[in-house]
Amino acid sequence: MDFKAVKLQVTNAPPIFSDVAPVPLTDATLQVRKEKLLTRMVEEGFDALIIYADKEHGSNFEYLTGFIPRFEEGLLILKKNGEATVILGNENLKMAAHSRIPVTLKHSPYFSLPNQPMDNDRPLDALFRETGLPVMDRIGLVGWKLFTSEHADNKQLFDIPAFIVDAIRHSTPADARLENAAHLFIGGDNGARITNNANEIAHYEYGANLASTCILNAMNAVEPGIREAELGSYLTAEGQYNTVVTIAAGGQRFEKANLYPTYKPLQHGQPLSMTTGFKGGLSSRTGFIIADEGELPETQKDYLDRVAKPYFAAVVTWLENIRIGMAGAEIYTLMESVLPKAKYGWHLNPGHLSADEEWMSSPIFARSAQTLKSGMILQIDIIPSVKGYTGTSAEECIALADKALQADIAHAFPELWARIETRKRYLTDVLNIKLSEDVIPLSSTVAYLRPFFLAKDKAFTC
Repeated sequence: MDFKAVKLQVTNAPPIFSDVAPVPLTDATLQVRKEKLLTRMVEEGFDALIIYADKEHGSNFEYLTGFIPRFEEGLLILKKNGEATVILGNENLKMAAHSRIPVTLKHSPYFSLPNQPMDNDRPLDALFRETGLPVMDRIGLVGWKLFTSEHADNKQLFDIPAFIVDAIRHSTPADARLENAAHLFIGGDNGARITNNANEIAHYEYGANLASTCILNAMNAVEPGIREAELGSYLTAEGQYNTVVTIAAGGQRFEKANLYPTYKPLQHGQPLSMTTGFKGGLSSRTGFIIADEGELPETQKDYLDRVAKPYFAAVVTWLENIRIGMAGAEIYTLMESVLPKAKYGWHLNPGHLSADEEWMSSPIFARSAQTLKSGMILQIDIIPSVKGYTGTSAEECIALADKALQADIAHAFPELWARIETRKRYLTDVLNIKLSEDVIPLSSTVAYLRPFFLAKDKAFTC
């Protein structure tokens, strides 16, 4: 799409949905998840997986157990025969009884908080021996990171604390192979977590919908004089865990290395960035605290044509062209053609997978042969960085769904399907986007971009 066709005009805001209840994952879905992992383990010859978790990096662990160890650490050991063991710290022992897959519990106070009681202080390698590691030939270690270096041996890079890796080595034969196995969860064309069924999409839509409701409410609240912290209060909701640091930052960011909203009041003419995210989705916006183009800074009078409109045109191109079966390299190359990196300064992946975490992995990168699949949840994440100009963003989440998956969602979750259809109508009828038939919007503010936060009735359209 040519950015010259983009218009900034009076436009109705998208409808939002409140009082949308969370959708729990079913026992059947958890069983499918386990079976997917066991199949991948057999295909690649792993005898067991040892899956690490802490508060920030617990999604692979949670994928099977349904919980994270919160402020402690934890391990899940999954054998190829389906037997599972959890090793938990002092304050998470009770969670084993609530695991979504049956587990045997072992206690290690090494996973607990500093200075807590070290009762039952048995070496980790002794616990590992009890689970049968000494007779295993190939063991996969799963943290959270998928290493893709072109120079290092990625299989031998472990993002798990050294005291755990050392204990694994001490409890296994000298010739046992320890390998990074995060790809079984989040990598390539066959990672268990890269696609979702109807139940999972309904589960994650709750967070995506919540994030978009928050971001629209925050945009509506922007006025000179409101404090960043007050704006930040619009970006949290329903007591849910934020998957990213909440951003409500006016003017210069990162003063004294601060990442969080302060009591600093917003000022007319400042740039403003806002971001919030929950399990399943993130919403982000950047623009100016002004009402029209005449109020732009003298050095950025061409901000709309230089940055904002080309960015919006790239988002539209992404939404109109992305489809099931295309290679990740194809969408990457398409973004390079409409928003050249050399001119617009983006350098990350123009789209990535989301789930329990904000960024899981991405099939979209240069020369990627990975294909986009039905059931993928993707965040539109194109970040222009043009020297001397304020940035712009409209990050949101969508899913790709073929006709069969769309029918499953419509049948099992009719209220969700009604929200999806409402969002699609808004994109096509109001923003004039020729939405790909494979795209189902999970958030309500997909492609809704106000470059000027005080012009609350004006947004970009095609």
